[in-house]
Amino acid sequence: MNRGSRAGPDMVRRHPARWLAAMTGALMLAMAPAVAQEHNHATGTDSSQATTAQPVATPADGTSTAASPAVSYHNATIFTLKTGIAGGRMVYIGVGGDIDGQTNPTLMVHEGELVQINLINGEGAEHDVVIDQYPARSSIVVGINASSTFSFIANKVGEFTYFCSIAGHREAGMEGLIQVMPGPREAMDTDAADIVHDPADLPGPIGQRAPQVVKVEMETVELKGKLDDGTSYVYWTFNRKVPGPFIRVRVGDTVEVHLKNASDSVMPHSVDFHAATGPGGGADFTQIAPGEEAVVTFKALKPGIYVYHCATPSVAHHITSGMYGLILVEPEGGLPQVDREFYVMQGELYTVEPFGTQGEMEMDYDKLISERAEYFLFNGSVGALTKSHPLYATAGETVRIFFGVGGPNYTSSFHVIGEIFDHVYTLGSVTSPPVTGVQTVTVPPGGATIVDFRIDRGGHYVLVDHALSRAERGLAGYLIVDGPVDDEIMHSGPAGSLGK
Repeated sequence: MNRGSRAGPDMVRRHPARWLAAMTGALMLAMAPAVAQEHNHATGTDSSQATTAQPVATPADGTSTAASPAVSYHNATIFTLKTGIAGGRMVYIGVGGDIDGQTNPTLMVHEGELVQINLINGEGAEHDVVIDQYPARSSIVVGINASSTFSFIANKVGEFTYFCSIAGHREAGMEGLIQVMPGPREAMDTDAADIVHDPADLPGPIGQRAPQVVKVEMETVELKGKLDDGTSYVYWTFNRKVPGPFIRVRVGDTVEVHLKNASDSVMPHSVDFHAATGPGGGADFTQIAPGEEAVVTFKALKPGIYVYHCATPSVAHHITSGMYGLILVEPEGGLPQVDREFYVMQGELYTVEPFGTQGEMEMDYDKLISERAEYFLFNGSVGALTKSHPLYATAGETVRIFFGVGGPNYTSSFHVIGEIFDHVYTLGSVTSPPVTGVQTVTVPPGGATIVDFRIDRGGHYVLVDHALSRAERGLAGYLIVDGPVDDEIMHSGPAGSLGK
C-alpha cells in the first residue's frame, strides 16, 4: 500500500539532478477542494459540505505557477477510522488494511492520489476529523455507528496532522498523522519486502536517570527485499530492516544483547558493537548458526554514537548485504534537546548486474573486494528516503540526524543541500564540544556522527553524499519541511537571483 514509484525511471537514472529539481518544483501546487458526505445510520439522511480551495502559491517575483502532478481521480486510497477509548484516552482506531487495530494510525498516501477517509462513531460522543493544513474535514458524527465520508486530492507533499476539532478531544488523544509522499505510487506489484528502516523510527531521549540493565532483542533475518522499482536483492538484516534497530542507552548502563539467528537463514551471523570493549566487540561470543541464540553483555563505558555490524567472515559480504546499525551511548544527563530526531545510514551494494537492471540481483564478490560498487544507498534501497520514507519537519524546528556509514568501503561526505549544520559532533564524540557552522561532514566506513540544525523555511531539502556522482547510483534523500518561506532569509530578486 505504501510502495512508491518513479514517473519516468529512465529520466531519473540518467538525469537525477533534473528529476530532483522537478520533484522540488512539485511543491508549488494549487489546492483542490475537498467534499465531505455524512450518512447517519439512525436517520438515513445524507448531507454534504464543500470547503474552500487554498490559493496558488506565488513566487516572490509575482508570477504564478501552473505546474502540477498528474492526478488520478479513480481507485481512491481509502482509510476507515472508528472512534473509541484506549488507555483511558479518546482515540481513532484503524479499521481494515494495514492500519487495522492501530491507535491513531499514520495514514500514508502518495502525491496526486484521491484520498477517502471514512469516520465511524464507535462510542456515541460527537466527533469529527480535520486534516491540518488541508481544506478537508468530515461532518460531525453523533451516536454509535453514525458515519461520515470525505475525500480530497493529496496535492501537498509533507506530514500533516488529523484530529478531532470538538473542544478538548484533540488534547484527550484524538490526533494522528497523514504523510503525503512525493511521486506516484508504484504501479508494479512485487513480492519483495520493504527493508527500509523508517528514519523517524528511533527511541526517544533518555535524559536524567540512573544506570540500569538494558535488554536488546535482535534477530538476524535473510529476506528478499526491494532494492529499486522492479529490482530485488536478498538482504541479510538485523530485525528485517536496513539499518538495524537504533539502540539507545546511557553511559554506565549494562547492555544485555539477545541475538537470535532465524531458523530459515542460510548463513551464520554475529554482531560486533563498536561501543563495547572486549574481544571482537561481542562478535567472538555471538557467532551463531541458523536457529541458534546467544547472549552477550557489556557495559557502556564511553558516551558517543557508534556503529555495530555483523562480523562473520566474509565480514564485508555481511555488511554490504545490510547488517549494520547504530548504538547511541548518551552522556550523563543526555544530549541537548531538539524538536526532531532521525536515523540515517549509508551503504553500498556490489551486484553482478549493472545499476538499473530489473529482476533479482546477485552479489558479486570480485566487485566487493575490488571496491567497485553498483549501488550507493541511504537506509538500504534506492528511493528509501525520497519515495518511501522521507524525513518530515516543520519550519522553525530544530532537527538532529544520527548519521552513520555501514559501508563497507566508501567514506561519505554527508551534506544537506540548502542547510548549514549548527552543531556537528565530530567523529561521533559527544564529550568534546561540537563544531559549529559546518557545510559537509566526512564520515568513514564504520564511523558515525551527529548533526543538528534549525530549519528556517519550508520546502524540499535534499540529503546527499557530496561525492555527487553517487546520486547516479541511487543515493539521495528528502527532508520535507512544511511551513512558510521566510523572505528575511532568502528570496528571489528581480532577475531571479537569491539573497537580499
